[in-house]
Amino acid sequence: MNIQGRNYIGYTLSSEGQKTFRSYVPAQDEYLPETFHCATPDETDRAMKLAEKAFDQYAAVPASKRADFLIAITEEIMACGEELLERAHLETGLPLPRLKNERARTIIQLTQFADLIREGAWIDARIDTALPDRSPAPKPDLRKMLVPIGPVIVFGSSNFPFAYSVAGVDTGPALAAGNPVIVKAHAAHPGVSDLTAQAIIKAAKRTGMPDGVFSMLYDDGFEVGAALTKHPASKAVGFTGSYKGGMALYRMAQEREEPIPVYAEMGSVNPIVVLPEYLKDNAVQLGKTLAASVTLGAGQFCTNPGLVFVTNSDGLDTFENEYKSEVEAVAPATMLTAGICKAFYKLKEEAQTQENVTELAVSKISSDLKNQSEATILRVTGQAFIANPKLHEEIFGPFSLLVVCNDSEELLEVISHLKGQLTASLMATEKEARNYPEIVKQLAKISGRFIMNGVPTGVEVCASMHHGGPFPSASIAQFTSVGRDSILRFVRPQSFQDWPDALLPQELQNANPLGIHRLVNDEFTIDKIQ
Repeated sequence: MNIQGRNYIGYTLSSEGQKTFRSYVPAQDEYLPETFHCATPDETDRAMKLAEKAFDQYAAVPASKRADFLIAITEEIMACGEELLERAHLETGLPLPRLKNERARTIIQLTQFADLIREGAWIDARIDTALPDRSPAPKPDLRKMLVPIGPVIVFGSSNFPFAYSVAGVDTGPALAAGNPVIVKAHAAHPGVSDLTAQAIIKAAKRTGMPDGVFSMLYDDGFEVGAALTKHPASKAVGFTGSYKGGMALYRMAQEREEPIPVYAEMGSVNPIVVLPEYLKDNAVQLGKTLAASVTLGAGQFCTNPGLVFVTNSDGLDTFENEYKSEVEAVAPATMLTAGICKAFYKLKEEAQTQENVTELAVSKISSDLKNQSEATILRVTGQAFIANPKLHEEIFGPFSLLVVCNDSEELLEVISHLKGQLTASLMATEKEARNYPEIVKQLAKISGRFIMNGVPTGVEVCASMHHGGPFPSASIAQFTSVGRDSILRFVRPQSFQDWPDALLPQELQNANPLGIHRLVNDEFTIDKIQ
């Protein structure tokens, strides 16, 4: 395989760092031969200074050219062919069909941002022309648009080697907006990161982007990520991972001389609330649906339904029996890393030993593969759940807790103890949804995406998607990491007052040479030069 194993700083491979690590194959519990070099402090500083130098030049690149760069990245990723997929399969244990779909999603994300910046309306251009004769005071000429912020730090995630990593949901919008990107590759899949970085560097050269527009650094610890976050040239951080990791970065960013935003997607248990009529009418299908969602991808999704709430009502026994049989029949699956697998079993066993917790279902693992997880469903009463905050925490993997409440009053009390979530699901008839407005309101308050009669796994990439949520599921609830609005994390508004037309950005000039939608004196226009 064409694996370089060294850090990518600008358009050149850096000198070799002193500390090294190797790529791990979780299914076989063995290491691949390539050696990867952790970035030195000098290399980290050089990548940041190159990005800082590249910023003014890259921000001035026309949106159409930046769009060409994004499309070139998609072409270079696809040119990697099966080699990229096979490497991802080795390093993550994820099945090839899943990885092929994830690669396709990554291509779609980048293509959507290319289309978005070509169209141009996303910059939210607004023009208020002067009224020099206005009484009692003249009105100045004011024009506003969104502008890029500067170098963006991106942390690759463990569970999505394509869509949330080197060319994923943070890198795509940051580059689209006009910001250089420095990626800290995830140590769980360094070979995938290497091949993807090579694709981005090739695309940058093909399209004439400035040196330093993209860099990627390796580390198997925390030193490089901390140095990037603290570096004075960095202007924002994109992160998908654990609550502990996200909050550590958030605190570092706030303690800087110039605090910067950390857009961290952290833990979420994504509660599913099932109301009585729905449970009675859909008990069998609900058992099948939840089992499939909980165990999908060995449960290693940020939207895994970790909590299911029901009432002790008609259909419960049928549902539990189906849920149990479906989970116990799940095929063995390899977890992403040995560390993730070890943490899963540790947290699962801690949950199993809590007071009033019983086991509903556990799948069987195979002796042929390493680092496999036992899909597990535990059961607890509503009051026991309320009394034990330990049961409210995320367990990353194929795990879910079934909380059985006595009635709808206790159900409301129980979900009132939940914190912010990426998603919440309500399984209910339309009549039930109307009859339990307080439950509906409570779930809406704690969720970024509120789902009716569906499971949270599966995040559509579109303009209406919000993938974020109230704290602690995300560090800043107002922003999404998926969909067109994710670009808003990496821009800021800027107003221009009384500037000559010829000196304004083209997007704000009177002639509107780019033909974009603009709000002019409270009316939208899209007039072009004739």
